[in-house]
Amino acid sequence: MKKRILLLFGIVSVFLLMTGCSQINKPITAESTGFWNEYIVYPLSWLIVHMADWLGGSFGLSIIVVTIIVRLIILPLMIKQTKSSKAMQAIQPEMEALKKKYSSKDQKTQQLLQQETMALFQKHGVNPMAGCFPLIIQMPILIGFYHAISRTREIAQDNFLWFDLGDKDPYYILPIVAGITTFIQQKMMMAGNNQNPQMAMMLWMMPIMIVIFAFNFPAALSLYWVVGNIFTIVQTYFIKGPELKAPATGKAGGAKK
Repeated sequence: MKKRILLLFGIVSVFLLMTGCSQINKPITAESTGFWNEYIVYPLSWLIVHMADWLGGSFGLSIIVVTIIVRLIILPLMIKQTKSSKAMQAIQPEMEALKKKYSSKDQKTQQLLQQETMALFQKHGVNPMAGCFPLIIQMPILIGFYHAISRTREIAQDNFLWFDLGDKDPYYILPIVAGITTFIQQKMMMAGNNQNPQMAMMLWMMPIMIVIFAFNFPAALSLYWVVGNIFTIVQTYFIKGPELKAPATGKAGGAKK
């Protein structure tokens, strides 16, 4: 879990570095050079602009549709991550047994615990870092959206619903919704897992960070995040439906007693 937290902070640091790069003030065009511009930013800009043409000139609707397309593309990875999470849940009793077996805190015992734990992961085909993969994949896309919106005049100057796509949400509605949907999404993903204090901290940390970012970045990014979260919530409901209903049933049964 500590590695997850460090990875999260590392990703956030890269995000802040990328959003502050010197090219942010340069318009993105087909002539823009560099791997980042040619393969991430310009394709997203081109797709959003052309999708808007097909949707009556609405860049807001275009961002929603492009977000869904992106989520459909990475859906196999998300499903794999969910399956890995379920596998991790299934081996929790064995992991607890290993912790009791190697409870001593001396270096040699802890090394044996790590070796046995890794062997257990390999035996059941579990990747403990799989929960971070969706975030790792999404971060370059999120940064790409930021650049595409900021460096494409047509997108940045358009408005949708009550906000301008290139400016902050004036009423902070989208940032708050982004935080709430992030919390719901993570809560659903963790359903059925034995939550330790570190997992509980992650459950709250990510939504708070998303709200802070959303307060300071263009509303179009919040729109992307909210739509993506809703997509993931629906996806998780269908994949983990029985697990999500079990806790609720248990609580209801407890209330009757």
